[in-house]
Amino acid sequence: MALSFSRLRAVAMAALVGLSLAGCGYNTIPTAEENATAKWAEVQNQYQRRADLIPNLVATVQGYAKQEKDVLTSVIEARSKATSVHIDASQLTDPDKIKQFQEAQNQLTGALGRLIAVSEAYPDLKSNANFLALQSQLEGTENRIAVARRDYVEAVREYNLTLETFPSLLWAKTVFAGKKPMAAFTASEEAQKPPQVKF
Repeated sequence: MALSFSRLRAVAMAALVGLSLAGCGYNTIPTAEENATAKWAEVQNQYQRRADLIPNLVATVQGYAKQEKDVLTSVIEARSKATSVHIDASQLTDPDKIKQFQEAQNQLTGALGRLIAVSEAYPDLKSNANFLALQSQLEGTENRIAVARRDYVEAVREYNLTLETFPSLLWAKTVFAGKKPMAAFTASEEAQKPPQVKF
């Protein structure tokens, strides 16, 4: 009888410890970290979508504006550089890696802006159905990028806050002592503007 009472008490204590851990913020840090990581994946997804659209856009413009070789080359080179800079979840705490990624994307945004400006000089290009469709998709992608960056910044803010506030601060200093704050996406003012669309 004494054995089953002590066993019952051990089960009750284990349940009590489990409930107290669940209610005191133990899961907050990993949950916030996973959320921020998922938001970063969406940022990368949208940048990849933009990179995938660019070859078709360049090819369409190329047919009309063959003499604009320098602009087309700069777009192709900027796309190549932007797609070569990769950030995985383990590097989200490194501000220098995030800055390197941002700079590559900013260069591509600038090159795309120059490409769109070139289209102004070619009326036939501006009325081409393929160009119009690609331009619309690119503009939509730029908007999705802005939303994905905003969501990532908010998720990073929440994650970093869990590392600094009570009661999750207790877990951050003990069990999750190796967790570091993530670097926020701080795009420049110019980079936040999508390429100008003028028809």
